Amino acid sequence: MPDERAIVAISRIERALTRIEAAAGRQPAGNGSGEELEQLKRQHQALRERVQGAVSQIDQLLASREEAMHGDH
Repeated sequence: MPDERAIVAISRIERALTRIEAAAGRQPAGNGSGEELEQLKRQHQALRERVQGAVSQIDQLLASREEAMHGDH
């Protein structure tokens, strides 16, 4: 079942990224300054990089698990 949990986790991450990207594409409401928008863009990029790193770690874990399973046979 760990593979199933990983797939669910990746799916949740992808949905969150979609929501973040949609929100980043909208103009800030009210009197949002250009500096505020740039800060939000930097935060979005930093979060995106962290998520990509987490997905990469999940991929590595799954690959090492597959190698271990195939090595046992």
